[in-house]
Amino acid sequence: MKFLDQAKICVRSGNGGAGSISFRREKYIAYGGPNGGDGGKGGDVWALCADDLNTLIDFRYQQHFRAGTGVHGMGRDRTGPTGTDVTILLPLGTQIFDESGEHLLVDMLEAGQKVLLAKGGNGGWGNTRFKTATNQAPRRANPGEDGEERWIWLRLKLIADAGLIGLPNAGKSTLLSAVSAAKPKTADYPFTTLRPHLGVVELGTAERFVLADLPGLIEGAAEGAGLGHKFLGHAERCAAIIHLVDGSVEKPGEAYTKIRNELIDYDEQFLQKPEIVVLNKCDALDAATIKRRQKQLAKACKKDVLTLSGVSGMGVKTLMSEVYTYVSTRRAEEKQQKNLAEKVKERKLAGLPPETEKWQP
Repeated sequence: MKFLDQAKICVRSGNGGAGSISFRREKYIAYGGPNGGDGGKGGDVWALCADDLNTLIDFRYQQHFRAGTGVHGMGRDRTGPTGTDVTILLPLGTQIFDESGEHLLVDMLEAGQKVLLAKGGNGGWGNTRFKTATNQAPRRANPGEDGEERWIWLRLKLIADAGLIGLPNAGKSTLLSAVSAAKPKTADYPFTTLRPHLGVVELGTAERFVLADLPGLIEGAAEGAGLGHKFLGHAERCAAIIHLVDGSVEKPGEAYTKIRNELIDYDEQFLQKPEIVVLNKCDALDAATIKRRQKQLAKACKKDVLTLSGVSGMGVKTLMSEVYTYVSTRRAEEKQQKNLAEKVKERKLAGLPPETEKWQP
């Protein structure tokens, strides 16, 4: 399946049906009066978050989604049927922007989350609605309201707990295949990874997290060099990023600085995001070289540097354990926030103010 993480689509809700002008005409019944029914409501366009999707490729072949039109009202006070709704299935982690692509409308973060994208027009009133004591035979009915039409941008940001970042051929795909069941393409030439890959890392029965392998960055990616840097959006949700540096290069500090600058150029939030710096491919180096290049890299990043070999497995468990500490910390924070939000909601439904220590009149 091809991977697509951005798409522009047009959604249009259905028009409401027109109201009916009708009068009761039956034998032996004089002055039957108006009996025109209302028009049916136009169909809505909904977005539904589905956890079994991981790409927006379907929107390459279909960009227009239109809901059904409400049926006109009919005599004998019959209301027209409602137009058919349209439900668009989106992968978990999809962001919906307006036509300009700058204003975020909604972030689909929970499976089953449903959002209204375009509301159908209301049906028009039939002439029965206009009957009064002074106007007992109204010859008036309302047309249905028009539906809404809008263009929106869909941007997919994969839900991963940690992300692998580095220059091309830094060993990211090899590491992912070593710690998970994922089988990304690996080769001895750059840019073998053209799209993000996900793998599940299992450290124990209940200790598991999702690791994302992102395409390699090069200097000038912000200006479009190489594969660009748009795929870095998939790392925005990560609890931590793993910065792999090829230990076989002469100046690993310079390699680290290039990628770090590209991350900051993309979004300054990476300044606050936890980063684990790793010197990779140490199986091909002697102890003295590893120590020297580890020291150079630590000087450039100003933090402790782990040594690793995705091929031999050296240092893999240590790295994954450190990643899981960040993942578990974020999960605990999210759980605490969710419990607090539910507690506040319960108190609000009960007509009570928030807790005393958090309440400000």
